[in-house]
Amino acid sequence: MLDSLYAGAIADASAREALLPIRNLEELALAAAKPIDAVGALSSGDKVRIIAEIKRASPSRGKLAGITNAAELASVYEQAGAAAISVLTEERSFLGSLDDLVAVSSKVNIPILRKDFIANEYQILEARAFGADIVLLIVAGLEEKRLRSLHDFAESLGMTVLLETHSDQEVRLAADIGSQLVGINARDLTTFETDRNLFAKLVDLLPKECVKVAESAVRSAEDVQEYASAGADCVLVGEALVTGDADSLIRAFSSISKV
Repeated sequence: MLDSLYAGAIADASAREALLPIRNLEELALAAAKPIDAVGALSSGDKVRIIAEIKRASPSRGKLAGITNAAELASVYEQAGAAAISVLTEERSFLGSLDDLVAVSSKVNIPILRKDFIANEYQILEARAFGADIVLLIVAGLEEKRLRSLHDFAESLGMTVLLETHSDQEVRLAADIGSQLVGINARDLTTFETDRNLFAKLVDLLPKECVKVAESAVRSAEDVQEYASAGADCVLVGEALVTGDADSLIRAFSSISKV
């Protein structure tokens, strides 16, 4: 599953590169406004910070929400108290697009994460050029040398990298790389099975100063509280928001204190 998602994302990026060569894209990226300090935004205060996701579909659940205006939804998220917005831009299985990223970046004043299957510099330049402050790199999807290279490249553009992990080996690698923002995903992207206790099992492997993000398996305030009790600084929430009352959920989630 993960290999297929990467193959599709890389093919789509190659098609876009045929229309917008990397040299031109680099000019756009370098001319873009300075990225927002995402680490500061996601670690400040004594409450759990919420990364609210714009997500139309997933390979495991199919279509979730017919989001016609990503910018409007992002505005709802921001006004409800979200600390950052995650925009899924993968086209084939998640029904996202870079147009969503552009629209959201013009609407909100909080950090924006481009969530996709990033495997090359072109995709990172796209993220920067079209308004993202944070870029996702999935440890399971990249060889270590490539992961380190892309991590450094994104940081050279002033971006924050969210390293997503799912095992003790991946968490240890993220710590060794020195990433300031590390996610532990309860969902295994190779099988799409979920382990709700995974965050608590692995979080202590991360340095104290690292911003720790719990991902997936969030339906209620109780789930957020459980992550907070285990040591989460942030919780990334998608499906619950696009299928429920996003405003009230974000307000409830954002009121939970960190341990």
